[in-house]
Amino acid sequence: MTGFRLKEDKYETENKSIRFPVPLIERIEKNIESKATNFSSFVIQACEYALDNMEDIDNDNKYNKSEKI
Repeated sequence: MTGFRLKEDKYETENKSIRFPVPLIERIEKNIESKATNFSSFVIQACEYALDNMEDIDNDNKYNKSEKI
């Protein structure tokens, strides 16, 4: 019998409340239902992907910082 082991890739986490449009939640849940992941893990991976693949908006003269939400 193997004892309890902590995952080495465990991140420190913090709870955040965020509102999602119901249709988006439904799409996410439909797409992850047969996968080995959960809603939180999907959202974290999607955010990491988005951040890793964003254009550098600081150097984009077309981007108006006053329009940020």
